Amino acid sequence: MSQNLIISEETISDKIYFIRNQKVMLDRDLAMLYGIETKRLKEQVKRNLSRFPEDFMFELTKDEFANWRSQIATSNSDKMGLRYTPMVFTEHGVLMLSSVLNSDKAIQTNIQIMRIFTKVRQMLLDTTDLKIDIMQIQKKLENHDKNIELVFSYLDELTDNKENEKPRTKIGYKK
Repeated sequence: MSQNLIISEETISDKIYFIRNQKVMLDRDLAMLYGIETKRLKEQVKRNLSRFPEDFMFELTKDEFANWRSQIATSNSDKMGLRYTPMVFTEHGVLMLSSVLNSDKAIQTNIQIMRIFTKVRQMLLDTTDLKIDIMQIQKKLENHDKNIELVFSYLDELTDNKENEKPRTKIGYKK
């Protein structure tokens, strides 16, 4: 693999968005990474549309498109070329692109993208495990708090009873 084909992980991961509860990449970002025009990428996809079912690739609705634009606070230069709603590719769709874009750069870029998707998935799993651990600790702490309150209420009862009792005679040896 030649050095000029390597794209930084940060560059790729910055182009992964979370839309419709899934990790996706936009057609224009993929075209940029593959070193081709967005128009050419879309042409290849349209020629091979049967390879891209809805769970591999979809077009953003106008509302999703407007929402996405507002979230990334696009500048005027970013809005150029976005007259139409973009095609969005899920992880499987990006993988399928490698079969319709047959250049060395596209293949190497796809390998990198798949590795990043895998890392992102692992990070999500790690944070999910962490959330579960935190929730378990919180439940234990709640139980501890309840138990401590119970102990204090018993102590209060004992001290109240002690104050109401008459003095006892001492037991033991008398001098």
